[in-house]
Amino acid sequence: MKNSFKVIVLFLCSILILSGCAGFQTSNSDEGNTNEDGKTVVDFWSFWGSELRRPIIDKIVADFNASQDEIEVKHTYSPWGDIWTKELAAIAAGNPPDVVINDINATAIRGQENQAMNLSEFYDDSFSEKFYPELWNATLYEGDSYGIPFNTDTRVLYYNKDAFEEVGLDPEDPPETWEELEEYAAKLDVKNGESYDRLGFYPLWGVGYDVWLLNANGENYFGADNNVDTVNVNTETNVEVLNWLKSWRDRIGEDVVNSYQAQIDSQQGNPFFSGDLAMLVQQPTFYTQIRDYAEDLNFGVAQLPEYEPGNGHTSWGGGFVAEIPEGSSDPEAAWAFIEYLTGPEAQEYWAVQNFDNVANIEAAEAAAQSDEFTEEGQMVYQMAVDSMENTLLTPAPVEAPGFYNYINPKVDEFFLGSLTAEEALAQAQADVEALIESNQ
Repeated sequence: MKNSFKVIVLFLCSILILSGCAGFQTSNSDEGNTNEDGKTVVDFWSFWGSELRRPIIDKIVADFNASQDEIEVKHTYSPWGDIWTKELAAIAAGNPPDVVINDINATAIRGQENQAMNLSEFYDDSFSEKFYPELWNATLYEGDSYGIPFNTDTRVLYYNKDAFEEVGLDPEDPPETWEELEEYAAKLDVKNGESYDRLGFYPLWGVGYDVWLLNANGENYFGADNNVDTVNVNTETNVEVLNWLKSWRDRIGEDVVNSYQAQIDSQQGNPFFSGDLAMLVQQPTFYTQIRDYAEDLNFGVAQLPEYEPGNGHTSWGGGFVAEIPEGSSDPEAAWAFIEYLTGPEAQEYWAVQNFDNVANIEAAEAAAQSDEFTEEGQMVYQMAVDSMENTLLTPAPVEAPGFYNYINPKVDEFFLGSLTAEEALAQAQADVEALIESNQ
């Protein structure tokens, strides 16, 4: 315990030194918290700095500033990854931003670590009803929210309607189960010697193995309540799923898989655009690439097939929250901005301009009917909305921070052939249980 205390002290000291070196200026002074007009200044940090997203978030900020005369939000962009390192340093130095965009799946951990503020004093019991339940629940630590959901995503199945019709499949009847997915893929394959002129499907393009594990189980690794008393890593179903995933690679061949992957990585040369790949799992935002690079593609979209009939079309998603870091200079003003940022007006604007899934249910449903989308765009966005009911997140329990770092390496060893599925999952289960024990 003495050694652990020393490590913690050294870490905090290093953070303070780094924050000084980084040139952070204290924004919590009385002088720094108001502008020349006497308005309260809210320092808002995000990582949205692209040519597409920066103008959109800046417009939302400008609209909020124009909507009232007491608060001025100033938006600060910081690159992905850097923003959270800087935020932790700023918290340690006592001069954090007032609002920051952060990853939803670690919200509870930041609450436990006193890095994010408990927001329960600002909302009533009905406030949570504005957001998809899975998103809201991911923000809770000991029953209180430490971040308000902003945007999210899910995974859906895109398929080529012309290819379906060519092989006698109903283009309005996508596969409903894994068994049908395999049957459809085999019919859609067009083999040319050892290569393919068209490949029906491969499950590990667009998503990772974990999406299929969630799909098969209908819940995450820690059960429906995300409770570490239950660790469902090493299960018969998970073993079966890993072996099922590997069987696709074994059948298609590593060279074909790698060749198609290289085309997918090029974006514009994605084989789905050219008809060389008949089905692909991706995010709803993938539609914008179809729109830009394959506008004549005749495609459909569906929820992920069920593991077995009646098992549910379970998908996976992530997302981001708006938080008030502990030590904010004016939490009340910060909350006023968060309410606007996650409210229906700003959320619908973000959804339509970015073609991005938003957390506010009213805004998401309105966006799906937006006249600014094409008919195909409305189709995809509506599917995204429909899929949210079956979309799981994987928030890290406070006793198991970074648990994926204990599972992924073992699964990688399985796919490389150095471990069986049983061995990989047994080792991963033991490592996650040891992680939990060390944090209890």
